[in-house]
Amino acid sequence: MNDMPAPRQKVMSEALHAEWTKLRTLASTGWLLSAVIVLTVGVSDAIVGASSYQPLGRYQDTTKMSLTGTDLGQAVVAVLAVLVVSNEYSTRMIEVTLTAMPRRLLVLAAKAANLTGLVLVGAAIAVGGSLLIGRAVLAGKGFTVAHGYPLLSLAHGATLRAALGSVLYLTLIALLSLGIATAVRDSATAIGVVLGLLYLFPLLAQTVSNTTWHRHLEQIGPMTAGMAIQATTNLRSLPISPWAGLGVLAAWAAAAILGGAALLRLRDA
Repeated sequence: MNDMPAPRQKVMSEALHAEWTKLRTLASTGWLLSAVIVLTVGVSDAIVGASSYQPLGRYQDTTKMSLTGTDLGQAVVAVLAVLVVSNEYSTRMIEVTLTAMPRRLLVLAAKAANLTGLVLVGAAIAVGGSLLIGRAVLAGKGFTVAHGYPLLSLAHGATLRAALGSVLYLTLIALLSLGIATAVRDSATAIGVVLGLLYLFPLLAQTVSNTTWHRHLEQIGPMTAGMAIQATTNLRSLPISPWAGLGVLAAWAAAAILGGAALLRLRDA
């Protein structure tokens, strides 16, 4: 027996359908999602193509190298997520939305659900494409089995974790951005806040000479902590373990969504 009353199911279904219609008909959605894929794969391809095996060099993490494009792809994901909310505020369509669907938290939940599904698909394509290019190119750059570098494969547990984690990373960046955009409403401000959160912690860490504080900044930064999920070698040297790092990003995203939800409920449209 289903515990959820039928009317509530119907309202949720209608909210999901309405938000999906808005998301897929938004002119920027297709372009930005394509940009996430193209830029992520393109930057990864450029980094892999410019690399070369050094016989006397340090052992390199070829999986992380092949996923370097997510550093740029996340910025486009943030813009996509921000526009999901801020476009409605800039056109005042949010008033129509909240009049048609007075349950504000349900509206936000529907936006988050649709955005999550869309970004998951785009991120999976981007990450998969980056790893395929890495597998095809790296062997020609000297990263061969003979030199101690097996072909990239999802059958390798650490590579699979890095791939799945990168997809989740981009999805959490989208939810973080959605929550911040809901809180501040304005596109430019929201994008600035998100990018500031992502890139400020690494910059601060580089300016701190104290090794303990340097490590702490990397542990609490949403980007520096979350990106630990991509590492497959020298895990003990990381400031935070891979899954714990992704958990830090998840906590940032949850805080942003909860904060945005509280403000959405308390303020006028």
